[in-house]
Amino acid sequence: MFFGRILIGTSGWDYDDWIGPFYKTERGLFSQYTRVFNTVEINSTFYSLPGKGFIEGLLRSAPRGFVFSLKMYRGITHKKLLNPKLITEELDLFFKLINQLGGSGKLGAILIQLPPRPKNDVPWFKDFLEMLPREYRFAVEFRHPSWLNDGTFKLLREHNVAYAIVDEPLLPPEAVVTADFTYIRWHGRGERPWYYYHYTEQELKEWALRINQLIGNVSLLLGYFNNHFRGFAPHNALQMLSLLGMLDRERRQLLKEMDEYFQKLPEKSASKARTAALEGNVDEVLKALAGDKRYERGLEIKDEAVTYTVAGDRVIGKVKEYDVYIDLDSRIIRHNCEDWRKSLEGKRFCKHMVKFFLVIPRDLALKILEDIITNMDDWEFVADKSEQGE
Repeated sequence: MFFGRILIGTSGWDYDDWIGPFYKTERGLFSQYTRVFNTVEINSTFYSLPGKGFIEGLLRSAPRGFVFSLKMYRGITHKKLLNPKLITEELDLFFKLINQLGGSGKLGAILIQLPPRPKNDVPWFKDFLEMLPREYRFAVEFRHPSWLNDGTFKLLREHNVAYAIVDEPLLPPEAVVTADFTYIRWHGRGERPWYYYHYTEQELKEWALRINQLIGNVSLLLGYFNNHFRGFAPHNALQMLSLLGMLDRERRQLLKEMDEYFQKLPEKSASKARTAALEGNVDEVLKALAGDKRYERGLEIKDEAVTYTVAGDRVIGKVKEYDVYIDLDSRIIRHNCEDWRKSLEGKRFCKHMVKFFLVIPRDLALKILEDIITNMDDWEFVADKSEQGE
């Protein structure tokens, strides 16, 4: 009954630790993804403005009926805090770059994720909403409790902008409808990082009930699982679709295979790894940030391939021919291998970063890793040298 009105997928798709639990091969990940889900949330547009070729590639690769949602560029939301006096040029450029996607019928919604700042820090929020073009759907994800009040919800309703409903440790899962569609993000309920969390079937059943209630008030529901570690997101997304009665035989078989995969995993799994990370176990933190495969590849790199210097809160070095730059004070970590670039949106470590943290002094490694785990959302993972030191 809800086919076409409820679209459930994941935040991103290009994760190599999904190979095994979800993907059958490392080739053609996006094609494999689109055979299972009919929507995805693009996070890379948050970290950098999308190129024309990127949008064209998405349109060529996506099958008929597939829907993309994407995050607004952080230069607008985080660096300039939506200030109309500062963002006009970047905002116009952002919409110009995604115009082809918007005109294709494949754009679900644009997610405006605010930084974890109180409402008083963004006094021009109403003015910003009035700048948004009406031909797109917009959802706003707040990350500070001061925003959650009737005044905010009233303002969103006046502009037909959806309140992004979230499941996370810091904010309540307020199922508030403020537009003719609704938008849900499941981040996970872990300590840090939140995304290292595998929802239980009972937790998903509670959300399925909410979805059945929400869909009666909107024309479209977009939902994305962001708990991407170890293939948790596609598994939970399939479980949710099953609970909603939206799986065909092929997808039911895939869900059965994933159920069996996770049932066979050793007891060490997610909760043990999270606890070890919080306790400062370098190896377990690196496994959580990189995944087992990248961690093992990191171990294969020789110690002498790593050089580094420490200057206050900055660590600068190389792994083989690749640069590493870490600024603990500014919470910036930069690297330039291709695997790192591909993993930026998920904030995943590559094999070179694994090796770097295993070679630098252990107390320094623990200090940096504990801060990353504790303040994951505040850390900038970058690949562009021009962003060094911002």
